[in-house]
Amino acid sequence: MPPASPTKRVNLRTPEVMEEVQAAVESHYHSPMVERLRATGGVGRFGDVTVRLAKQFGFCYGVERAIDLAYAARKVFADRNIYLVGEIIHNPDVNAQLTAMGIRTLSGPCKLTDIDSLSPDDVVIIPAFGAEVSVQERIKARGCQIVDTTCGDVMSVWKRVRQYANDGVTSIIHGKADHEETRATSSRARSTGGAGHFLVVYNLAETDAVCSYLRQGGDREEFLAKFRHACSEGFDPDVHLQKIGVANQTTMLRSETEEVQRRLRAAVLARDGADDNFRVFDTICGATQERQDALLEMLVAPPDLMLVVGGYNSSNTTHLADMAKEKAPTYFILNAGCLESADRIRHFDTQACQEVNASGWLPCGPICVGITAGASCPSNLIEDVLLRLLELKGVPGPATV
Repeated sequence: MPPASPTKRVNLRTPEVMEEVQAAVESHYHSPMVERLRATGGVGRFGDVTVRLAKQFGFCYGVERAIDLAYAARKVFADRNIYLVGEIIHNPDVNAQLTAMGIRTLSGPCKLTDIDSLSPDDVVIIPAFGAEVSVQERIKARGCQIVDTTCGDVMSVWKRVRQYANDGVTSIIHGKADHEETRATSSRARSTGGAGHFLVVYNLAETDAVCSYLRQGGDREEFLAKFRHACSEGFDPDVHLQKIGVANQTTMLRSETEEVQRRLRAAVLARDGADDNFRVFDTICGATQERQDALLEMLVAPPDLMLVVGGYNSSNTTHLADMAKEKAPTYFILNAGCLESADRIRHFDTQACQEVNASGWLPCGPICVGITAGASCPSNLIEDVLLRLLELKGVPGPATV
């Protein structure tokens, strides 16, 4: 196939297009009930049920922008095939809506075609998490029209790890090695020509393994086996841990990321007597932090139970659920359908990484229920959950807000 010519840039966000996009997005995801609750300080009383919404929850700017661009692409390129690299965000209801609009996927169980089968007439949407360099280069080579919805906070991390690579510094990335965002970031840590290196640590136990190697070395082969799916090709701990710089998946828990940074800095200091070979830059997403802070504020006076709403593969939502369960009985649910009855609920166990069933979850009598949601959860799903909760308690709904 001959080299493709550069695609023409198309402005999707014209006033005319965005007016229609906003109307469609609001019809799908907006909730008047949730907005009324926000206006009353996030507290609503329905019979003997008190509902408390976290001050910050649900869609963030980056998610809203990604969805707006996907809707705009469907309108502007109405007569063309549109494909999405993976999921636009980690919410199955939102992704199902895009599928219903005729936006197909290039990966996952529902994929209908491969990148190598694309033509210059096709449109490809890069999701909010971004995409790996190799994936984007393959798409460009096909000459497709690209609609890039990558979040600005994610691109800020890319800038940082590229700088590390250019300076001969290995990126230690706090994140989930198989997460779309971390894979995209790791590919940028290779920098131009693939000269850079990276290592992904998921938790403090993995961080401690790296710190131990920094301080006293160890069994090189054992170390490489431990991180075989979480490091760059050709990674050598005896060489590439000499200079390190910390970055992170933007949706990780800030307190854990800060502890990762502290432990790695201390290990370099113990090894070298100085921290000249250590770099760090705060790359936690502002919206992620706002939602974590708002939940912590709510949990100062814990409700009787917490409902955390969002996609089970959403990293930021998982962290909210883990934070909440330290202070109150917590159920991480996908949507209102998980509230099967006043006795039975389906929810996601973040330790077992699977959906489980629980009984006796909803107490009788007066109750205070806290609700929060991840950055990829639309307000309409929160309303559905609230209405189902009130239905199970047998009390009046939104008319009393």
